[in-house]
Amino acid sequence: MNIVLIGQSNFGAEVLNKIKENYKVSGVFGPNSNLDPIELACIESDIKFFKFKKLRSKEAINKFQDLMPDLCIMAYVTDIVPQEMISYPKLGTIQYHPSLLPKNRGPSSINWAIINGEDETGISIFWPDKGLDTGPILMQKKVKISEEDSVGSLYFNKLFPMGIEAILESIKKIKDGVAPKINQNEKFSSYEGWCKETDTKINWNSSYKKIHNLIRGADPQPGAHTIFKSNKIFLYGSQLFCSNHKNKYGSILDITKDGITIACKDGEVKINKIRDNNGKKISAFEWSIIVKLKIGDIFNEKE
Repeated sequence: MNIVLIGQSNFGAEVLNKIKENYKVSGVFGPNSNLDPIELACIESDIKFFKFKKLRSKEAINKFQDLMPDLCIMAYVTDIVPQEMISYPKLGTIQYHPSLLPKNRGPSSINWAIINGEDETGISIFWPDKGLDTGPILMQKKVKISEEDSVGSLYFNKLFPMGIEAILESIKKIKDGVAPKINQNEKFSSYEGWCKETDTKINWNSSYKKIHNLIRGADPQPGAHTIFKSNKIFLYGSQLFCSNHKNKYGSILDITKDGITIACKDGEVKINKIRDNNGKKISAFEWSIIVKLKIGDIFNEKE
């Protein structure tokens, strides 16, 4: 079986390293950037690597078709892949998506699952079509979202390895001629766009669970943020506690080496890391010393 891979980052590189052990990979299409991990993996394995400004370009399409793939695998793709590529391989094209489609279609599916308070998500391997994450399902795997999970922990500890395993299982099913095509049920579909900084401003009048979900659902990117003395800061490493405090929402309740505790509606959240606009992430305790934070100070209030 001749496979062409379209992908990027560490996930794409790891998929390449796994599939080349048992299958021929005639070429890889990756981002038009400087030495992405998948490009480095190609160099190490002496596999042809192609990068174009846009995969929709005639040059990219011709190069793809020249490789005569039996199967195309899309492993973490942010560019638009044209139908001239998707429909060309005789065995089709399959794609990895980190959600239980048709729920959480779109580019920030992990962020939104956590922000929305979901307790379960998973991965889908599907047959892409002209829509965005709308093709028939080949395989799905489920995973629990714990109250401690952030985007980083959920992806790297669960959805990343699970996705690689599912891609390998899917290739075998395709090779054996038993890969299903199960239509997505549009009745249960949802779509969310990129999770941006404009989506992650903390409203301290919200419940402590909602704030906790926002902080971990934006960790590490784009970061949930608030204001302290007219400066924007980003909060990470949230823990939540139910309490009956009578303090103003957003006020500092405690400062210890373990973190900063902040009053919310119905409870409290403790933060263990903070990043300011200079970009350096440090312990919340260290930050509190630098800015001379005191118990009773309030986030989201100007100086």
